[in-house]
Amino acid sequence: MSQYKVKPAVPKGTRDFLPAELSRRKYLMDTIAKVYHQFGFREIATPVMERMETLSGKYGEEGDRLLFRILNSGDYLKDTPDQLLADKNSKSLAAHIAEKGLRYDLTVPLARYVVQHQAELEFPFRRYHIGPVWRADRPQKGRYQEFYQCDADVVGSSSLWNEVELLLIYRRAFEELGFRAAEHQIVIRLNHRQLINALAQLLEMPEKFGTLIILLDKLDKAGWDVIERELAEAGFNRGQLEIIRRFCNAGNGAADEAFAELEALVGHTEEGKKALHELRFMYNAFTEAGGTGLRIDPSLMRGLDYYTGMIVEVGNPQLFSGSLGGGGRYDNLTELFGGQNMSGVGISFGIERIYDLMEELNLFPVRLGSEIRILWVPRDTEAEAYTFARVQECRSRGIAAEMFLGNVKKQKHLSYTEAKQIPWLVEVGSDETAGGLFRLRNTGNRQTSGPHSFEDLISLIA
Repeated sequence: MSQYKVKPAVPKGTRDFLPAELSRRKYLMDTIAKVYHQFGFREIATPVMERMETLSGKYGEEGDRLLFRILNSGDYLKDTPDQLLADKNSKSLAAHIAEKGLRYDLTVPLARYVVQHQAELEFPFRRYHIGPVWRADRPQKGRYQEFYQCDADVVGSSSLWNEVELLLIYRRAFEELGFRAAEHQIVIRLNHRQLINALAQLLEMPEKFGTLIILLDKLDKAGWDVIERELAEAGFNRGQLEIIRRFCNAGNGAADEAFAELEALVGHTEEGKKALHELRFMYNAFTEAGGTGLRIDPSLMRGLDYYTGMIVEVGNPQLFSGSLGGGGRYDNLTELFGGQNMSGVGISFGIERIYDLMEELNLFPVRLGSEIRILWVPRDTEAEAYTFARVQECRSRGIAAEMFLGNVKKQKHLSYTEAKQIPWLVEVGSDETAGGLFRLRNTGNRQTSGPHSFEDLISLIA
């Protein structure tokens, strides 16, 4: 046998989760799922892998570079043309040897799902989906290569009330998760893709549209001085840079001021008029419904190719440098899969970043994931069979119970219950087996009561 030992480590950008961490993650996802249900969304699931033709070309050039590809099964080089290998063109080679890939998000699989199952679905189709996605991004704090998304989408309706409801879901979910204090309030940044199109028309440089979005998407991290220099290097003149600066800065004030400035800049174009009309509707309806924290932010780009209307991101730059979720409207995504054009709009929660932030702010409930109600501890081997029978009886009555096996030192029992958040403990010895009476210990305050009959004990812990 080889003496080589494998170092225990997970790939970069991935993580293991301990039971306590998994309980907190479940709480986070269940809380969001509960809000989705309140708004009438139903859960679906799709495969973690998709055909590369499903994924490619949907996320822009930068997104395509971040796709994880899966090598074809078997000898994937067997039928590869020699010339393709000699050319060393990684893009062409990848298309030949990797026909599947891990899903990049949950929205493109949704579009494929809707077209494939449209005869079986009721429209408007309101779905949510919670599951892992993969991106070959550089791992850093709050950014992983394997992470969970938590999406809700409405497909088959162009009504702007859908946008309003999704914005209210953000507000409700973050409040349910504990982001209630003034310093913890989440900001919802709202923009419109057609507003960006109107800016591009004003600049009269349609061939630079992609460059403009990619650079402005980095504005909140890099700052205007850096972006201005890169825009100038990309060919934008001084007059155009001033228009871009005014456009991006329009969101720095109150909503009325933002609308007035944007009206002056792009309100004369058809796309600008439509975008401003829709933004006003969303803002007013959200506010009238009691929503807070919504900000019009024309600098918000979200450089994904499929957005056609509303664009939204949520976060709090004072707490976290990055978004905690985002989404928007996509009006032609289903056409890419041969289906009729169905308008869609959706949002996503950044589960990993929200989890990290909630840990940092101590927003998770203290006692969480305590599924075991009582720990039964035999004092000696003679009491084990009797104790085991009591454990089974608890379970038959719907009470989660566990029997402690191993070190019988009392301090070990207590540390075990604390680690697993088990609220009750019973020790069983010869007296208990003979008389059927038990002393019940509350592991929270260390107080003991009893002796109790088994029936009384069940009623106390149920």
